[in-house]
Amino acid sequence: MNVQQNAAIPPLVAAGQLDAHGFDRERVATPADLAVHLGEVRRHRSELRDSVAAVELALEAPIALGGSWRERVHAALAELAHDFDEHVALTERPGGIYDRARRTAPRLSGRVDRLLGEHRDLRAAIHGHLGALERETMPDLPELPGLPVTREELTVLVGRLVRHRQKGGDLVYEAYDVDLGGSG
Repeated sequence: MNVQQNAAIPPLVAAGQLDAHGFDRERVATPADLAVHLGEVRRHRSELRDSVAAVELALEAPIALGGSWRERVHAALAELAHDFDEHVALTERPGGIYDRARRTAPRLSGRVDRLLGEHRDLRAAIHGHLGALERETMPDLPELPGLPVTREELTVLVGRLVRHRQKGGDLVYEAYDVDLGGSG
């Protein structure tokens, strides 16, 4: 698959927006704010897990389906891209989990930096594959022989996302003594 590393990646949601609960997405200042924020993280974490599982399920379909296989994978990957972008916006915002972890537990700064680096790499990979699948699903393009390569690359990406979620959960537990749970 011809994945462009510099594919157009949409901007993240702007900070300062209020969520459905009237919570300022830019600030997590008090323990009550943190509790609300962690609840939001749990919800998004669950959505992200479901999106990763949907991509994995789409990848399991027979490649011989060709265009249908690509369409299924594209749809699942588009949802994953949306959910991962929300995850990045939520965890990286000022006063969010990573910012607060750095301030309250400086020993975790290196791990936060690694997770931030993973965000950049994972977003680029997700959006790069999404862009490649969008180009390949154009009706005038013939079936491309690279589907097994695409499947392998996306399967590796799914594994990276699972490990990223695990490391993020470990960081939250160590920083806040909060278990986000395997289902969250």
